[in-house]
Amino acid sequence: MRSGRTYFIADLHLTDERPVATGRFFRFLEEEAKGADALYILGDLFEAWIGDDHDEQVAHDTARRLKSLADTGTPIFFMPGNRDFMLAKVYARRSGMTLIPDPTRINLYGTATLLMHGDTLCIDDVAYQTFRRRIRHPFMLGLLRRLPFSWRRKMASQARAGSESAKASKSSDIMDVNIKAVERSLRTHHAQRLIHGHTHRPAKHIHLLDGQECERWVVPDWYIRWGYVLCDGHGCALKAEPLFTEPPEHKIASNQGQ
Repeated sequence: MRSGRTYFIADLHLTDERPVATGRFFRFLEEEAKGADALYILGDLFEAWIGDDHDEQVAHDTARRLKSLADTGTPIFFMPGNRDFMLAKVYARRSGMTLIPDPTRINLYGTATLLMHGDTLCIDDVAYQTFRRRIRHPFMLGLLRRLPFSWRRKMASQARAGSESAKASKSSDIMDVNIKAVERSLRTHHAQRLIHGHTHRPAKHIHLLDGQECERWVVPDWYIRWGYVLCDGHGCALKAEPLFTEPPEHKIASNQGQ
């Protein structure tokens, strides 16, 4: 069993409609994540989550696979994303996951590391940030969880359609992180490293902050690629591999950023 390594994944957007991505994720859990020091899921594990009574088959299969990994001794931590912020204690317990807030600061092999989903860094998208504050308000969350399942499913479908329509008129820069927001987060949390997802733009960035180099790692999505950020005592590395031999006719790249 290998040890001394921690995986970070995000933006899998699992759904019954994308079995290739689901199968690749399950192989990752069995072949790569098993035996790791920890697995962090930084949001958007699912395409949409309307409550812990979510009825897609992929939700049941994923819970079973995650619990199996956790039972082998690999801790799994879940941070909500903009697509699955309603995932709560019931499903987390079934999956063997520990819920963590956004942001979370950890000591990662001696380096202060800040973990975020990433959407709160995209402050230039004012309309989205306004929507986010409203939908995440505790009163609104409580109200949504009490609605009948069929209502929540219809609302989620309408919200996704509205999001796609809104993104069509936005520039790609607006949906990327704001550098000042990145630097402010690093300063506030006294971190030397930031790992996040959401933007679907996997890369390593270096930010010169108060005379010190700070790393920012962007985790890949699992639409037409798959991958992760892997960290150990020597540092971090990015893996982003094609998910399909040929790009699918209907690329999901338009989902970039939300």
